[in-house]
Order: sequence, then structure tokens, then C-alpha cells
Amino acid sequence: MLPFSNPEPDAFFVGRIDRPGIGPAIVLLQGDRVLDITSRDTPTLRDLLEREDLPAYLRSAGGEDLGLLSDLIASSDMAILPPCDLQAVKASGVTFAESMVERVIEEQAAGNPDRADAIRRKVQAAIGDTLSGIEPGSEKAMEVKRVLQAEGLWSAYLEVGIGPDAEVFTKCQPMAAVGWGADVGLHPISTWNNPEPEIVLAVNSRGEIKGATLGNDVNLRDIEGRSALLLGKAKDNNASCAIGPFLRVFDDGYGMADVERAELCLRVEGEDGFVLDGHSSMTKISRRPADIVAQTIGRHHQYPDGFMLFLGTLFAPVQDRDAPGQGFTHKTGDVVTITEPRLGELRNTVKLSTDCPEWTFGTAALMRNLAGRGLL
Repeated sequence: MLPFSNPEPDAFFVGRIDRPGIGPAIVLLQGDRVLDITSRDTPTLRDLLEREDLPAYLRSAGGEDLGLLSDLIASSDMAILPPCDLQAVKASGVTFAESMVERVIEEQAAGNPDRADAIRRKVQAAIGDTLSGIEPGSEKAMEVKRVLQAEGLWSAYLEVGIGPDAEVFTKCQPMAAVGWGADVGLHPISTWNNPEPEIVLAVNSRGEIKGATLGNDVNLRDIEGRSALLLGKAKDNNASCAIGPFLRVFDDGYGMADVERAELCLRVEGEDGFVLDGHSSMTKISRRPADIVAQTIGRHHQYPDGFMLFLGTLFAPVQDRDAPGQGFTHKTGDVVTITEPRLGELRNTVKLSTDCPEWTFGTAALMRNLAGRGLL
């Protein structure tokens, strides 16, 4: 299956591919064809997103026609790269009330899936649906905080879920994400983990949201559940961040209002015949995406190369895969497919991080490559 089938011919989709013998190229989709628009003016996707006239620039962009997307994908020596390069890769967590309950359960279970089912029943009995529709940081949210503290159920996850300050962390280093079709990695010490289907925003150095794409913020539930201070170990490992397939650029036909209405579908297909279907609706997000961006960049923190921002997920798998009460966990060979009608499809195969290709092409390698091509 192709990563993209564009029902909106006037939409602007940009991305990156690895051209054999050349290196990373900035591409624009024109219908079913791929146009290489890499130039001295826009040698990186970071530079492209800095343009104030981005839709107009893309509308008149010239470049090398590389052929049909289907032909490029069929070529075994061509890879679709994530639609970002020099940008920081950030993620916001606990942005959906329903999945926030699962984070509390992870913490209460101390990363032990055997305890999760009993704790889930206790937490849901105390919380129920009282968190739905609560505005983080509001007076109502603070009242819920007082009630939960009295029940002994307050946690770091609830603090960032309904408190005034969003959780924003570094998902991976610039250039470390993987794209459509690549293997996605799990740290080998993890035995309880899951995919996280998310919308990812592209934000430039001025804090302007320039577009959106899909992402898989791979989650190691046992590692993070042992301690919130293990978030870095749980989230940032070799090939543990997938973004793609292409970035949809905001224009008159697509913008933040469309992101906030997005409906993501997830499917996990195991080599053992197991199938898991999930869903994440952006209509249920507890924080406005623009507010999360404002908490990330401003006078308090600058990003001169911009950043990619995962917005969190509603999806929290509780379907048993192996044993009753143990819920879902990945097995190597799982194929994870995340789809959204207006953004395309992100598909990756699960392996251990130690079995995924090592990350060797970083920022210095990109700069040397571009310089060698006369683009700097």
C-alpha cells in the first residue's frame, strides 16, 4: 500500500527522500509525481519552513521530476525520510483525559502489567468521567485535584494533565527520527509497550505553525511506569520515533481547525495473527494545540531551527494479547499503520532498537553532504 493517496489535488505536501548516490532531497508532491525542489535557497526542510510565502513559493516551485511516487517506493534503494531535518523533535504528553487515566495506572502499577487491571478498576471507580471536558488549570480542575489527592490517587501525570503547565519533552535528537516504511525500535529491556498514534506539528523559528503530519511516539509503559524520571529512557532510543509520510503545509484549504478535527486510526498486525485496531480523536484533546506550542517556544525558550511537536494521543490499549488482565504489548514483527484521511499513512515494522539500523547520519553528515553538492 502506498503511504499517500491525495484526494485533494490543490493540497501542498512536502517531505524528504534519500536519493541514491546523492543524499537527502526536499520534495514536493504534485499529484502522483515527486518533484525534487532542493536548492541553495532551500537546502533543508528547516529552510523551506522559514519562508513567509510558503504556499505561494510551492505553487510556483520548479525542480527535477523524479517520477511517480509508486515507482520510487518500488525501488529498493530509495527511502522516504521523515519530513524534518534540523528541527528539534519535541512531544507533549498526557494531553487527553482518557489516556491520562492509563498513565496514572502505569504509575500506580510501577510498570507491572500484572497489577494494572486491579488498579485500573480502582482508579476508574474514583475518577470515572469527571476529567472529561475539564480545562487544564481551571478552577474546576483544581477542585478535581483536591478530590484526587484526598483519595491518594494524585500523580505527576495528573499534574500535567489538568494542571496549568503542559508536559513537553524531547522525543529524539534532530535527524534521529525514522520515516515511512522504516523499522521502529523498542528498547530490549521493555516487556510492556505500545504505539502512540499522534498528529505532529511543524513549527518554525518564529513559532509559526506551518503544517502537520503523523507520528508514532513509541511508548515503553513498564519503563516510564517505574518512574516518571525514566521518561528519557522510555522515549528516546534508536529508531523509537517515526514521523511521516509527508508534511501537509497549511494554506487556505487546511489549517489548525482541521488538525483539531482530525480522526486517527491505528492498526497493529502481528506475525502471530493478532490484530489491534485503535482510534484517536483530536476533538477530545484537553489542551489546545496552539497553547502547547506557546508553552514550548517564546521569550523563555527559542528554537532557531524550529521544532516538530507531537500532540499526544487518546489511544491507550487495554485489549489482552496473551494473558487475561495483562493488556497489549508489542511483539517484534508487528506492523503498525497510522492513518488520517487528510494526512496519509505512516507504516512501520516493530523491532528491537538494537536490531534496527544504527543512527549514523546526523547534522554534521547533512552539512557535509549539502556542502559537497554545492548547496551551502
